[in-house]
Amino acid sequence: MTDVDAVNRWSALAEGQFFERKSAFERSGGSLKRRNATEVARDIAETLCAMANADGGELVVGMEDDGTPTGVPHPADRVELLLRAAGERSYVEPPLRFQRREVQTQDGLLLLHFAVEWSPEVHHLANGRYVLRVGDSTMPFPAEQIAALKSTKWQGLIERSFPPGATLDDLDLELVATLTPDLVDAGVPVEWLQHHRLVEGRNGRFVPNLAALLLFGKDPGRWHPRCGIDFVRWEGTERKYGAELNIEKRVRIERPLATLIKDAFEAIRPFIRERQSLVGLFFTERLEYPDFVWQEAIVNAVAHRDYGIQGAPIEVWMFDDHIEVRSPGLPPPPVTVEALNRRQRLHLSRSPLIVRTLVELGFMGDLGEGIPRMFDVMEQEGFYPPTFASIGALSVEVTLRNQPIYDRATLEWLQQFKEFDLSGDQRRLLAYARAQGGTFTSREYQKLVGIDLYVASNSIKALIRKGLVRSTAKGGRVYQIVESHLAPEPPPEELSRILDALGRPRILTNQQIQRTLGVSRATASRYLRDWAAAGWLHPSGSGRGRSYEPTPQLNASR
Repeated sequence: MTDVDAVNRWSALAEGQFFERKSAFERSGGSLKRRNATEVARDIAETLCAMANADGGELVVGMEDDGTPTGVPHPADRVELLLRAAGERSYVEPPLRFQRREVQTQDGLLLLHFAVEWSPEVHHLANGRYVLRVGDSTMPFPAEQIAALKSTKWQGLIERSFPPGATLDDLDLELVATLTPDLVDAGVPVEWLQHHRLVEGRNGRFVPNLAALLLFGKDPGRWHPRCGIDFVRWEGTERKYGAELNIEKRVRIERPLATLIKDAFEAIRPFIRERQSLVGLFFTERLEYPDFVWQEAIVNAVAHRDYGIQGAPIEVWMFDDHIEVRSPGLPPPPVTVEALNRRQRLHLSRSPLIVRTLVELGFMGDLGEGIPRMFDVMEQEGFYPPTFASIGALSVEVTLRNQPIYDRATLEWLQQFKEFDLSGDQRRLLAYARAQGGTFTSREYQKLVGIDLYVASNSIKALIRKGLVRSTAKGGRVYQIVESHLAPEPPPEELSRILDALGRPRILTNQQIQRTLGVSRATASRYLRDWAAAGWLHPSGSGRGRSYEPTPQLNASR
């Protein structure tokens, strides 16, 4: 890659888990001023230290956050300080092993490029701070968890091991070329694999490590007997045994990891049933689990399982009311089941080579963001959040439930808050308060969602700032939803059309709905059920004689 190509690449790349830009300038009074070289050196050491403790990565000094090259304007001796900072004990302990180079832009600006690999050691800064790269941020690492991090680091050596007898012929190079379309000839796939530390030159030939064989192997099961996914569709809501064994369908998905995820999606998708979901004021048919959520659970299982455990596959069990995704191995510290359930933004790769490759192939997005987004998506669609649990000491399980938290009337009511960027806990609080006549206390909020007084107080203050909640008295501990938000929503458009056509009917029947809206009996039945569940109609009778009376809620809205 030429210097011009490299600069263009660095300008276009988004900052994230594996890439960071740093400016050598600071803005003062609207103009650029050269930063102190020692401060820049500390930034370099901190960023590379965090990357080495996580998955490795690249740092470019001399570029602004938006990718504009502004150069490194320091004299030669200060540039030399920057180039060696991360390898000096005065900045990082133990010193990092990294690559560095100077690059000139077409305009003659100097850029400094650093690349650091995942390190089997845990590094800290000269001031004793431990840091970790999570997404596009450098995060502090609690000192009490250092021992756990060190115990996890050795697992990163498993994917870097070289199985006896493995050769380049055991890799599907056509698959590598297909999944990386920028490759142009038969020799390039090997160079790409070498660049990504998946093969290593030994005695004049390339040898693949375990990560390469699992990702792109022609027969990955030869090197790891249970590296695939077992999918089981169970009949009912629980597993049964013996004469009552209730397996409806079983599929074993065994592929290279580079295609395993996509093939698993295709195999499992037909079993995801449709459900009714609220869109605006109407219910439409949608999948019973949001695509992002169940797919992210599978991606995480593949990326973060313990490949040192060879006797167990990833398991996806689907029941009538929930899905369980089990991944061999407990989360790598500092990630814990408790932290996952608190939706903390954490990331640590047990297998950084596999994770980085899956990111580059597009299966994973911003690391550390997927699990918090799973919670958000489930709650935005009115479902219980995911739950994480350890199964003994050998695996972690995430459970997704397809039952909604709220009834349909509450879901409709909550739609008015969709522009306020509320958390799932805040939505639950508003729904709870509505059911209690519009009021709540901080203590009730704490008990409802399992948070402490400090978190509850900040959350309530945020609702007050947004004009959704007010205190009932100065210094009081009882809060109330602002009255304008308690006002009833207008009835659904189809129901309004019925009322406009029939005036103020005393009852509504299926036949009336069919004639007025021009729909089938089944569709009319669904409308009536939805309107009754939302509180607009009250059903009476049964079978074909069933009728529906307008409720006071409906009459008040007209």
